[in-house]
Amino acid sequence: MMDQTPEAYWQETLDALGRCPACPEIDVLPLRSTAFATLYGVRLTSLGPYRLFAYLSIPTGTGPFPAIYYPPKYQSVLEIIPQGTANLIRSRYITFSLAGRGQRNADTPYAAMFPGLLTEGIDRAASYIFRGIVADSVRGLQFLLTRRELDAARLVVMGNDLAFITAALTSGATHVVAAAALFYRTAELAPRTQAYPLEEINDYLRLFPARAEAVRRTLAYYDLRTFAPRITATTLLMAGAPGTLLDALALRPLVTALQGLVTVHDSEQSLYKDGLYTEQWMAAPCGITDVQSILPEHWRESRDRAGHLQPSA
Repeated sequence: MMDQTPEAYWQETLDALGRCPACPEIDVLPLRSTAFATLYGVRLTSLGPYRLFAYLSIPTGTGPFPAIYYPPKYQSVLEIIPQGTANLIRSRYITFSLAGRGQRNADTPYAAMFPGLLTEGIDRAASYIFRGIVADSVRGLQFLLTRRELDAARLVVMGNDLAFITAALTSGATHVVAAAALFYRTAELAPRTQAYPLEEINDYLRLFPARAEAVRRTLAYYDLRTFAPRITATTLLMAGAPGTLLDALALRPLVTALQGLVTVHDSEQSLYKDGLYTEQWMAAPCGITDVQSILPEHWRESRDRAGHLQPSA
């Protein structure tokens, strides 16, 4: 039995976060600003209290603008926009990329280990590191919603499980793009793979087999199926390729539990094809009619029937 219900666990977390003023500090970063967007470094306080860092990019113009919020990724490095994304995306969207505790630029006093972060304190649900990281992610969305440049009717939260969880725990997201990677049926699926990050769970339990039940209890608080009924945003779930661990068939219980409209995209195992699908899916509801102009240059191409690359019309 869990000591708390998931609802109580997360309400306690949100209540504690609410008692921590965000105390934002915002500084212009001229080196990364352009003629079409201004970049800011942002510092915020989250649960702990813990000081975070984020990149906020605001398009040139009067707005209001649609926005893409990138919650913390499972990596040490913080990017302004995801690697491979065209910088011109910043001319159409507000972008806000947050480093959770332990990530670079938010690694004082705690520096995360990769691999290793997924199991940091995992046998103690109350102090599991991801409780703080989820709070960090929520704090980031709360901050973004205060920006006067934002069109709150067009706000995409994009990332992995944290994007999904954040949209469930706080209002504001109109669209969610999420790829399950950490917290979907983790206790069940981890033993079926040797791939990281889930292999971290297997490594941990090989070292500490007596903690298996405590780990299972903690993971139950984070399972995406727990959050799905609370999501009303229109959602794009990025599934694995058919036959893989997290393909569309495996995600079916999650899809069924969602309350809002949901689209499931089977990975084509192509950064170009999957990326193009995502960019077009986001652009339509955000009113971006010239999506081709903000794609990476090497994506602005099409294949002829022989499979050769041809310039787009």
